[in-house]
Amino acid sequence: MSDSRIRTQRTDEQEDEQTDERTHQSCPECSGALVVDDERGETVCEDCGLVVETDEIDRGPEWRAFDASEKDEKSRVGAPTTNMMHDKGLSTNIDWRDQDAYGNSLNSNQRQKMQRLRKWNERFRTRDSKERNLKQALGEIDRMASALGLPENVRETASVIYRRALDENLLPGRSIEGVSTASVYAAARQAGVPRSLDEINEVSRVEKSEIARTYRYVIRELGLEVAPADPESYVPRFASSLEMSDEAEHRARTLLQNAKEQGVHSGKSPVGLAAAAVYAAALLTNEKTTQAAVSEVADISEVTIRNRYHELLEAEQGLPVA
Repeated sequence: MSDSRIRTQRTDEQEDEQTDERTHQSCPECSGALVVDDERGETVCEDCGLVVETDEIDRGPEWRAFDASEKDEKSRVGAPTTNMMHDKGLSTNIDWRDQDAYGNSLNSNQRQKMQRLRKWNERFRTRDSKERNLKQALGEIDRMASALGLPENVRETASVIYRRALDENLLPGRSIEGVSTASVYAAARQAGVPRSLDEINEVSRVEKSEIARTYRYVIRELGLEVAPADPESYVPRFASSLEMSDEAEHRARTLLQNAKEQGVHSGKSPVGLAAAAVYAAALLTNEKTTQAAVSEVADISEVTIRNRYHELLEAEQGLPVA
């Protein structure tokens, strides 16, 4: 052990002993117990109020927090870990801009040095094939979720699903893009913000048949509990895209609830039922919309909308559905 380390260790031990002595010592006037007032930085006697020590060092944060959430927000321990990054956000990133902390440009030698550091930093971040696989997949998940307008909790869930599939060795024989797409599809349904298979297919780089096949395989092997999509979960998005009123949206929900009570929804596409309910509600509330507009928003054919539209109205009137 070097002399400097020995001196440092002795200094730390002396400081600890001084702190213990100050903690256990009593008041010099009345021999009462001493307490530390953190707000004023003083050590005072509980009995007589004598100020024994002043101007103590405050080792706490310089900010105040009035509840647990505010304390967590102000805690300066870096960004939280996230499953949406292959290294969970624990590694460092070297900025691509060739500038120092003051915004000044680096000279040629410094730029070359930073370029080499970036290269080696990237190599260390993805040291094996598993990390490279995870990095590519999580990038795909983030891209598709952004294109579909999915919230952050869905991206987090999809990342966890993919990590589980990778850990349980479900990827051999399947593409990274296929399992990534299946993870997004399953996570959206679990979070109650489902997207249709056609919508998923539009932003994916694999065929629709492969998405469906991989999705069934992943949920079966991982034992995921994914309930059938509720047609009502599509209504807010469709109504918002068509700029419909709250009254029309509520009426569409009522139509779907009546349809479920009558059993009309069984065996039907939830997207088609939701689109038909939105179109029917617009007509019942005298709002201008067309089957073509609803078809474009829901990405479903006008024929399906017409067929489901009549079934919903018959269920609303209590008539037997053919």
